[in-house]
Amino acid sequence: MKDFDIMDVETISMRGPTVAKQKTKFACQQCGYEAPKWMGRCPGCGEWNTLVEERDVSRSGPVRSRGGTLIPRQSATPITRVAQVDEPRSDTGIRELNRVLGGGLVSGSLILVGGDPGIGKSTLILQASHRLADRGVSVLYVSGEESTEQTRLRADRLQALDERLLVASETDLTEIEGLVEREKPRLLVIDSIQTIYHPEVTSAPGSVAQVRECTGRLMRIAKGLGIAIIIVGHVTKEGAIAGPRMLEHMVDCVLYFEGERHHTYRVLRAVKNRFGSTNEIGLFEMRDAGLSEVDNPSEMFLSDRLSGVAGSAVTASMEGTRPVLIELQALVSATSFPSPKRMASGVDHHRVTMVMAVLEKRLGMFLQNQDAYVNVVGGVRLDEPAVDLAIAVSLASSFRDVATRPKDVVIGEVGLTGEVRGVTRLEQRVVEAANMGFSRAILPAKNRRGWNPPKNLDILWVETVEEALDAAL
Repeated sequence: MKDFDIMDVETISMRGPTVAKQKTKFACQQCGYEAPKWMGRCPGCGEWNTLVEERDVSRSGPVRSRGGTLIPRQSATPITRVAQVDEPRSDTGIRELNRVLGGGLVSGSLILVGGDPGIGKSTLILQASHRLADRGVSVLYVSGEESTEQTRLRADRLQALDERLLVASETDLTEIEGLVEREKPRLLVIDSIQTIYHPEVTSAPGSVAQVRECTGRLMRIAKGLGIAIIIVGHVTKEGAIAGPRMLEHMVDCVLYFEGERHHTYRVLRAVKNRFGSTNEIGLFEMRDAGLSEVDNPSEMFLSDRLSGVAGSAVTASMEGTRPVLIELQALVSATSFPSPKRMASGVDHHRVTMVMAVLEKRLGMFLQNQDAYVNVVGGVRLDEPAVDLAIAVSLASSFRDVATRPKDVVIGEVGLTGEVRGVTRLEQRVVEAANMGFSRAILPAKNRRGWNPPKNLDILWVETVEEALDAAL
């Protein structure tokens, strides 16, 4: 028995030390769902062939004593005893960008900017970097998609040259951390996060694991060093920022740069902002020398409007804290096909279908054999129900082939019973219409009390869609 034990020990020693098996997991490249084994279809988002094998990095759990109780690493403080700290903001030099950010860049904030390819994300950020550098703020612009020579060519076109604007072409996150440690900038720009990788993560750049790890380390840099970081993110074909959904939860601010490629106007919209409002938008115009701010959006959207044409109506939409006058156009024409088309650009397709159903049921308009097209001029998207009445007026104007008055503005929400419901912040909308030279406004009767309309503007209060159409057409 003793000899057997010795032989067994010798056999084990000859085999060498036991190597622990590396644990792996399968992560979805679309939604970040993790599974212990490969599956053809992701249970999280339903996409096929998106699970990729990655190394499972185990994380240490909470510290426990021998008795099994948790040992707190940090003491809790009553919220009434927490010191109030005013977040200092840096002026970017671009008023529209400051408006969307809530007043400027906050030190230690992590900002994510997304948008379609070629929409102008890099142009906007490079212009803002130059304005900040011109004000004495040191900026480090790291491009993972362009060389430093290409960045210089774009800066020459935008006239964005400054000694305090440092550029680098790097994709290794550890090298970027070294640059930040040496240069100590107050603003770091990463263009884009899908090209950055960490050497310790085995997956390819742009994968869920890489994007999550790189964003997490950048967030720790921003909070630890107190510098503002702007990262650019690609978008998918559906319009969402590529990568895991948790990417938008990790950052402090998410900005979408929107616009049609065939239009010169761009809209910068905040969908998340821990330091400001999420209702603000910034308007820009793309020119040869870069992006230019739009001082008067209402004048811009109404500059090409034709008078005396059927199917046109003007409404006032609240974009953040300011009202904007926008033209709505509709085209209703007979069709010989059994199923007519219903197309909408800039407004919700289902909202247009609902308004057409109200016109057909409550006003007797026979629209079952009519193609209907609704368009918001300028490439802007309207999401609030206060534009329903303008949609109804433009559709009825085109169907009856009767033009609306050129100086009329129509505001109101349409209900399924044909009533016109009240809207919020009506006074600001009407004041903007009066300032733009409009002489008459068709408004919901529900908003009659509580404010005084401008003296140079005639007000028509309506309770139903039928009353609004009788007044407008």
